[in-house]
Formats: sequence, structure tokens, C-alpha cells
Amino acid sequence: MGIFGEGIVYKTAEEIAIMREAALVVSRTLGLVAKHLQPGVTPASLDQMAENYIRQQKAIPGFKGLYGCPSTLLISINEQVVHGLPTKRPIQEGDLVSVDCGAIYKGYYGDHAYTFEVGEVSPEKKKLCKVTKECLYLGIEACTTSNRIEDIGYAIQRHAEANGFGIVRDLVGHGLGTKLHEEPQVPNYGRRGQGKRIQNGLTIAIEPMINMGTWKVKTLSDEWTIVTEDGLPSAHFEHDVAVVDGKAEILSSFEYIYEALKL
Repeated sequence: MGIFGEGIVYKTAEEIAIMREAALVVSRTLGLVAKHLQPGVTPASLDQMAENYIRQQKAIPGFKGLYGCPSTLLISINEQVVHGLPTKRPIQEGDLVSVDCGAIYKGYYGDHAYTFEVGEVSPEKKKLCKVTKECLYLGIEACTTSNRIEDIGYAIQRHAEANGFGIVRDLVGHGLGTKLHEEPQVPNYGRRGQGKRIQNGLTIAIEPMINMGTWKVKTLSDEWTIVTEDGLPSAHFEHDVAVVDGKAEILSSFEYIYEALKL
């Protein structure tokens, strides 16, 4: 899912302020999903709820209709990495459920994701989620004007592989703005000191997708759902960031999720 345009579009302080609002529409929506995500609930019902809630916030679902996407949320369970279409199959105890959501507010996109542990999950799945979230914040820390784009991926890759996990290579983070996918592409792997220099006004979605086993993935026959080649679980966390005064400011927030889950 993604068609990249030409050149990086750097944003003004005013544009970044709108993008923060767009991101927070998504953050609040993921918080609502967190309240209702439990065994027996269907992804399709969460999808309808999210769509209604986004519209109530005077925003537009960002994914629905884009590239032919049929849903507001992309819900990926266990071995599904990303782009899982919401079905009527109930979520089960022990599932890892990645929920990716986008919204358009005043012409700008918010886009972020969280992987939920449903009920009691295995220690291995817990570790996968913990490390993937740590990778996200290490990537954000590396997003400074003294670094280059691949330094973000280098930080993510180093931590994930040190813990024995695979980094998805076929899918990347991306620039964000009036389009869901702008330049630059932001891989979750990389070489230190390579790629374009990071500048103030850069707005990107950083989104590590980390697999318990192989990094290799394949697309199912629905032409959307991407799964791990070995059938082992995957986790996905995503924040929107803007580079301001030399470092990354996180525009999105997991606080609504933490509140709902009492974390």
C-alpha cells in the first residue's frame, strides 16, 4: 500500500500543528478500539465503530477508498504483519492484534498503529511486542538533524536483531502530509550515516514491523493481507513525528490506549 511522490515536502509550524491534530484524531480512535478489543469481538465491528468515531471528530477515514482499501482500520492478527482486512472472525484470547488507522483532518493525514495483547499471551509474544515498541522509540530518538534517514533504520534493526527477531524489508515507514505516503521512504533497517540528511520540517511515520522468525513476508490472495512466510507472529507500532529544533517531536500519542488499558 503506497505510491511515493517526488521529493520531500517540508512542513511549516502551522502545518505541523494541523498534523498533530490529525494524529490525535487517530490516537483517540485507537483509544476507543482499546476499550472494546477483547476475545469474541469481531474486527469488522471495531472497523465500523472507528469509522463512526473519526467522522464524529470532523475528520475523514484516511484509508477507506485509498488504493481501493475497503476499510477504516487495517487489523492484522498474529502472523499477519500489516494490511489485514477486518473480518467477522472473532478475536481470540492470546492473539496479538495490530490495529493501523489513518484519518484526514483539515487536509492532512494522521497515521499510526499499536499491537494489542489480547488477554493472556505467551511470554514470546510479550517479548516481541516489548522489543518492537522499544525499536519504535529508538528510531524516533535517531531522527535528529545530526543524522540521516538510514540512521533511523539502523537503530531499529540493531535492537531487533540483537533480540533475535526479523526486520520486515518489503514494507517501510514514510513521509506524511497532504498524502498518506510522501517521500522519504523510511526503512526499518539501514547503514549508519546513509540516506538523505534529516532536516527541520520533516514529517514522517516511523513504523517498525518486527517478526518473531524470518523477515520474509508474502501477500495473501485478498491482495491486502501480508503475513510472515514462516507463520510466526509479527508486531507493528507506529508514531507520526515532526522534526522541530533539530529533533523528533511525536505528534501521535499512545496515552489514550494506556488509559483504556489502565497501563
